[in-house]
Amino acid sequence: MHIHSTLSPCTELGDMTPRAIVRASIEKGLDMIAICDHNSSRNAGAAIKAAQGSPLSVIPGIEITSSEETHVLGLFPTLKKATAAQEEVYSRLPGTNDEKAIGYQVVVDEYDMVEDLEQALLIGATTLNIYRVVKLIHTLGGLAVASHVDRPGFGIFSQLGFIPDNLELDALEISKHIDIDDARKKYHQLVDYTLVTSSDAHYVSDIGASYTEAEMAEASFAELSLAIRGDEGRRIIKPYRLA
Repeated sequence: MHIHSTLSPCTELGDMTPRAIVRASIEKGLDMIAICDHNSSRNAGAAIKAAQGSPLSVIPGIEITSSEETHVLGLFPTLKKATAAQEEVYSRLPGTNDEKAIGYQVVVDEYDMVEDLEQALLIGATTLNIYRVVKLIHTLGGLAVASHVDRPGFGIFSQLGFIPDNLELDALEISKHIDIDDARKKYHQLVDYTLVTSSDAHYVSDIGASYTEAEMAEASFAELSLAIRGDEGRRIIKPYRLA
């Protein structure tokens, strides 16, 4: 539920196109993915279209960087909701991308054809603090998931030191770099949250490197929401990290 595309300047240029992501996800046996580029959802629609007619479900998302430089995944029920979140993020995102220093931010269509080069500084931090980021996501009916909480950079523990009691996160994401049991021993607050894991893939070969198994009626945003909350018999079974 956390894959970057060619829109994120930190991916391999030309590698993470919608068709390549969909193909690799199906080959890895994934039922559902989310496209979560840095501070933008501009390639989510292309990935959704690229997956049409396939067994793969694609959720539109954004990985928003708060003013504290904490990454939070916003997973949305519709592309329209994700686009609305993006518009607010863009209005709070200072700076212009330097392609030579940072990399290209490539917007493509469902056939992997280049449509635009995004000029906003997507790799930067917004002026929204983490409370406002979570509120924005929830206002638009989305799920707010703290990204890779165990990482030494851009994770909530590295940036804030702890999770505030009144921060209404829906789940926490463990990165592919740590075993779930080791994570629980290291971060005692994990016991209070639903835990998921994702590949945070920046390269095609990374897709499926870690994944979350859930008990749901179908691969959809509505069912994922139920599973994260543990409602109506749906549940997150276990986050898996491949050896």
